[in-house]
Amino acid sequence: MIDFKLPSLGSDMDKGKLLEWKVKPGDHVKRGDVVAVVDTSKAAVDVEIWNEGTVHELIVQPGETIPVGTVLATLRAPGETPEAAGQAKPAVPAAAPQDFALAGARRRVSPAARKHAAELGIEAESLIGTGPDGAVTLDDVERAAAAAKVAPAASGAQAERQAEMRRAIAAAMSRSKREIPHYYLSEIVPLHNATFWLQKENEQLPLTARLLMAVLFLKSVALACAAFPEMNGFYRNDRFEPAEKVHLGIAISLRRGGLIAPAIHDAQRKTLNQLMQELADLVKRARAGSLRSSEMSDPTITVTNLGDQGVESVFGVIYPPQVALVGFGRIAEKPCVIQQKLQIIPAVTACLSADHRVSDGHRGALFLAEIRRLLQEPENL
Repeated sequence: MIDFKLPSLGSDMDKGKLLEWKVKPGDHVKRGDVVAVVDTSKAAVDVEIWNEGTVHELIVQPGETIPVGTVLATLRAPGETPEAAGQAKPAVPAAAPQDFALAGARRRVSPAARKHAAELGIEAESLIGTGPDGAVTLDDVERAAAAAKVAPAASGAQAERQAEMRRAIAAAMSRSKREIPHYYLSEIVPLHNATFWLQKENEQLPLTARLLMAVLFLKSVALACAAFPEMNGFYRNDRFEPAEKVHLGIAISLRRGGLIAPAIHDAQRKTLNQLMQELADLVKRARAGSLRSSEMSDPTITVTNLGDQGVESVFGVIYPPQVALVGFGRIAEKPCVIQQKLQIIPAVTACLSADHRVSDGHRGALFLAEIRRLLQEPENL
């Protein structure tokens, strides 16, 4: 028997509300399948399964709020029988409510559950029962009533949700500043080569596929992490755990307020065109509330770009348990000496916030210098 537990979908998450199941008992699932939708303090997230098997029992019902680590459901491993999993009755996959109606069967409902369902305006026979022989119990009615309340929030509830998100962000950032000995560095990065190359490259692309300077920033950070692995990973249990791959967390501001930082996976292996497509898709889904759990739990380093807000430098707070964050400000015309000549060229200030338990200022400076070097050769990104 495999326990499917509520995963942590970010350092600032300690609980979540189950909004919807995408599976039912008897369904076969494989690694990566979306099986549930969970509401965190920031967004509704599609939660993926990390094991292959058959859904045995759904333990938590929609509408319930539970702590991270709570068992949401149980799975039978491949080849495991219902009997071996402890099922007392013959294996019959649980049917959806409409299956019983089609079969002409009448679901058993306890008198107390039927009375309470009528008071709440709920059709008791439409519920999936958890009592003996599938009978609908009073608890089943209560869970259904709670789930029915999950609807578009009114303005007052929306304001409370935004306040909750701010509290969650504040808690995570307070923890970060309290536990992580930050150090900060910045580097002015010339972008004349990158700007010229980007202009020529975009002339060959359709309007919908054109690249933004942001993807060059992302790729340069990902490649620099390969040369400086101490910037890419997690500090947990009093030690650094380097990550094998670079999963870039992208800081995205939400339209209703707040911030979220889902990941683009294996960023160091992707082309600029792939990164552009994935960045556009990630921003769209983040603001629509349709992210996947792996995108929320996997970032190994975060990149934030506030250039469109007009700021010159961005010294961010590290998202624990990550150990580094890179910030980019606005692209501005700056005086710079190139080939012994003073020129006015586009440039950006790249800033590093890093964990002094894992790296030091010397390595951090070399890391920023590598980002600068990579951005001088955009054709090689």
